[in-house]
Amino acid sequence: MFELLKTDSTSKARLGRLTTPHGLVDTPVFMSVGTQGSVKALDPRELREMGTQIILGNAYHLNIRPGMDIIRQAGGLHRFINWPHPILTDSGGFQVFSLAKIRKVKEHGVEFRSHLDGSLLFIGPKESMEIQRVLGSDIAMVFDDCPPHTATAREVRAAVDRTIRWAAECREQPRAPGQMVFGIVQGGSHAALREECAKALTALKFDGYAIGGVSVGEPEPEMLQAVECTTPFLPADQPRYAMGLGTPAQMVELVARGVDMFDCVLPTRVARNGTAYTRDGAIGVKGGAYKRDWGPIEKGCECFACQRFTRAYLRHLLNVNEILGLRMLSVHNSHMFLKTMTDIRAHLEAGTFGEFRREFIARFVPSRRVLAARKGSQVAPDETR
Repeated sequence: MFELLKTDSTSKARLGRLTTPHGLVDTPVFMSVGTQGSVKALDPRELREMGTQIILGNAYHLNIRPGMDIIRQAGGLHRFINWPHPILTDSGGFQVFSLAKIRKVKEHGVEFRSHLDGSLLFIGPKESMEIQRVLGSDIAMVFDDCPPHTATAREVRAAVDRTIRWAAECREQPRAPGQMVFGIVQGGSHAALREECAKALTALKFDGYAIGGVSVGEPEPEMLQAVECTTPFLPADQPRYAMGLGTPAQMVELVARGVDMFDCVLPTRVARNGTAYTRDGAIGVKGGAYKRDWGPIEKGCECFACQRFTRAYLRHLLNVNEILGLRMLSVHNSHMFLKTMTDIRAHLEAGTFGEFRREFIARFVPSRRVLAARKGSQVAPDETR
């Protein structure tokens, strides 16, 4: 299912190919996020034109709306959303973290209050895998317990134990034809727990492995170290997926650390606030500096937005709340993330990834938030024993 084609001589970066029931996926890959069956502001034609190979859906949200009865009648998620290419579905485990105020973690799963109407719901390993079987995704994720960055060592220890136990239960559940299942490594910033969790999950022999519990509020150096603490204990011949990451520069650095797959809501989320990603970093297109700027969002970019519209026009659209503005920034940002991965694969193939990495990181200016988080931040000592 996964073929390792080439490794980089200057880092741990890998070039690979993943075979799924709905097509091939070249790695490293960025997966566009379509939580509720749609990548926000973009249609399937646009996604394919910009090189999207695989998208994500979320079991928790799709189970609430439209519900599995509708998905069954439609013939699965691919047919329902008219996307004939690969789909990965998140298990709903992240909602254990993100909906902390309306849920209770129990022995065999999580009891939720619906974020829509407050009705009582329950999702555990069996329920999550059944939802994903009905969805018919190419890759299903195990149901895990993702602790917050602020969790105590005891709480992280408990989350790891639950994650391992729930993964074993997920492993035994029925799957859709050809459906792969990935394990998810938890452990917060604790290297020993990350190692323990990774070893326990690899012993269960999943089809791939994700690094979870990152991008949950921790500073960037902690995130990078959590990945570094995990990848050495994952099989070299199977795909590695960093969940919920990251900025273009972070993805370049994580590829260098041996990660093959990424997803992130940033391209379309920040677009809705008027922010565009470029090779030089993020820019706020709403700003007055672009009122008479007749150039594209990014010089040399081949996306539809940059080929057709100026910064001045897009700024106008954003400031008068015209939908076309946020759509075009979503097009540009998504194209930029995907182009970054295309360039990474090309440089890995050519053996020039090390040079590409140095030039990319030197050029990309991090946001003020990332810069502030880097100053003086230290990884928490391991206190799990």
